[in-house]
Amino acid sequence: MLFQDREDAGRQLARALLKYKSRHPVILALPRGGVPVAAQVAERLEAPLDLILVRKIGVPMQPELAMGAVVDGEQPVIVHNQDVIDLTGVSEATFDGICMDELAEIDRRRVRYLGDRARSDVKGQVAIIVDDGIATGATTLAAIHALRKREPKELVLAVPVAPLETLQRLHSEVDAIVCLDTPRDFGAIGYYYRDFRQVSDDEVIAILKRFPATKKMPTPAS
Repeated sequence: MLFQDREDAGRQLARALLKYKSRHPVILALPRGGVPVAAQVAERLEAPLDLILVRKIGVPMQPELAMGAVVDGEQPVIVHNQDVIDLTGVSEATFDGICMDELAEIDRRRVRYLGDRARSDVKGQVAIIVDDGIATGATTLAAIHALRKREPKELVLAVPVAPLETLQRLHSEVDAIVCLDTPRDFGAIGYYYRDFRQVSDDEVIAILKRFPATKKMPTPAS
């Protein structure tokens, strides 16, 4: 399946998630690429939108390869992708150093994106995690673990595309998975989008202004 762009993927994903509309879910996006996808879902489901500030911990010589991930919080959640760490021979000190760099980037994004914006309360709610796709699943797993601590009633993972093997590993971590395409030879997320340009900070901020963190219809896009 080939998506035109993230908005197209979000519209298609929203149709697959319509059964959750009557359950008044909270939509939680992984920035930056997951935000335009999640915005389409939030609009169709008339749901609040918030962020999960998570960062991949990449291998030094191959940053796109995730050896772990870290999620924002009073006690940050850190996930180790031990298979990748063993394969690349990355030391604990190197891992910790990159992790600290990514925590600093999370701090920057929290201030830039959220400021004094209210945050969604997911306790006892149906929470839907949305991204533009999943590759290794390290960042997704970290986001799931962090969100579980906030005690949602039900946790749903929703993405346009992901490898079947990765989804099988994540299956026991969530209550449901909605994925539109699970190609056997995955490659990279960008292969499944005609337009996969980088999402800017300004785009994220503009979307969050339209979609409050509490229940309210979004304002029209300008």
